[in-house]
Amino acid sequence: MSLRPAPVAIETERLLLRQPSASDAPEIFSRYASDADVTRYLSFRRHQSLGDTHLFIDFSRMEWAASGCGPYLVRARDSGVLLGGTGLSLQGTEAETGYVFARDAWGQGYATESLVAIVDAGRAMGLDGLIARCHPDHRASIHVLEKCGFILERRSKASLVLPNLSSDKQDVLVYAISFARRAQPSPRG
Repeated sequence: MSLRPAPVAIETERLLLRQPSASDAPEIFSRYASDADVTRYLSFRRHQSLGDTHLFIDFSRMEWAASGCGPYLVRARDSGVLLGGTGLSLQGTEAETGYVFARDAWGQGYATESLVAIVDAGRAMGLDGLIARCHPDHRASIHVLEKCGFILERRSKASLVLPNLSSDKQDVLVYAISFARRAQPSPRG
């Protein structure tokens, strides 16, 4: 099965999702990547300097070049304000997704709206489905995943280091949404 590349930009009613560029680094750093509360449950270490943010942008560029998908920045369509980030990380015929939003963007439905757009993009790419991992205490993220149709598959014990919580591996909830097409009946001959 051949996958199509992800769209380089996605528009929703209120949001614009697009690939990060080097000029976005200061805004990414100040809006969310350096905020301890925002990055608490994330799998990447909180950015300590703009150098960390530039490394993320380099990673993003490589990810897009290698797999036809990767991180997106999420901006408000009306104002252009950076609200957060999301993306797709290809893993065979599935992709992992997640999201992060600046503190002043919490509680306004942006995570849900961006995740719906990512689900639509994944389906259009021809993926079999998406997975997302979430710390069991991150109630807001669990709510967004379930609202968008993700199903809890399992609790994975001591499986992921969340460096802003601890250097110890943490339990995570693994959620999934499937796009698998039904098998076509074989023609009778």
